[in-house]
Amino acid sequence: MDQVDELLSTSQAFDALLGLELLEVTPELVRGNVAVRPELLQPMGLVHGGVYASIAESLASRGTAAAVLRDGGYVVGLSNHTSFLRPTGEGVIAASARPVHRGRSTWVWDVELLDGEQRRCAISRVTIAVRWQDAAP
Repeated sequence: MDQVDELLSTSQAFDALLGLELLEVTPELVRGNVAVRPELLQPMGLVHGGVYASIAESLASRGTAAAVLRDGGYVVGLSNHTSFLRPTGEGVIAASARPVHRGRSTWVWDVELLDGEQRRCAISRVTIAVRWQDAAP
């Protein structure tokens, strides 16, 4: 496994703190799971909305990175619009991300987040900025 493959397939830093388990990372599809645990809940005992938004941005960033890292690009989140549809407070959040736009400077992803019963808990539209190391500032 080379350095790029390891970066794409291993949860590090915030993703590790979140408990993100990556199942598939390609420029066409990114899938991952997060086990719900007490640290991810808000005071009413439900998964905090920021958890859903964080999962969505992590998956979209990795999918974009899978397409551009080897060519000298790097990625940063630009926009994250997450709508919360159904609360959950236990089990596993399963997420899948698919690109709807793949440009030179931005990628846009739709992300679906499901509970353990395959019910849609949240949806996200995430825009990822692509920057190129050889580009002038």
